[in-house]
Amino acid sequence: MKRGKRQLVLNKGIQKFIFRYDAGCEDQLLEVLIEQAKDNRTDFDWFDAAVLSFKLTQSLINQADELLRKPDTSDLQNGSTNPDTQLCVN
Repeated sequence: MKRGKRQLVLNKGIQKFIFRYDAGCEDQLLEVLIEQAKDNRTDFDWFDAAVLSFKLTQSLINQADELLRKPDTSDLQNGSTNPDTQLCVN
């Protein structure tokens, strides 16, 4: 599976919220969305966090569907049974 930089974008009126993250670090992105929603200094609220969380979930479901449609046989050919390890970059 291709891993790399991803982003979620929310347009809210004249504001644009852009969250960039590494594939495999979605849990950290959710924590950031929560922290932003708690922060009264921004116009990013709980509804915005819910919208982006939903978009993130849809993206992950689509990625899982792609994986199910195209099985990767390279691990079987190489004799590897260990999943890839992904380090998250802050």
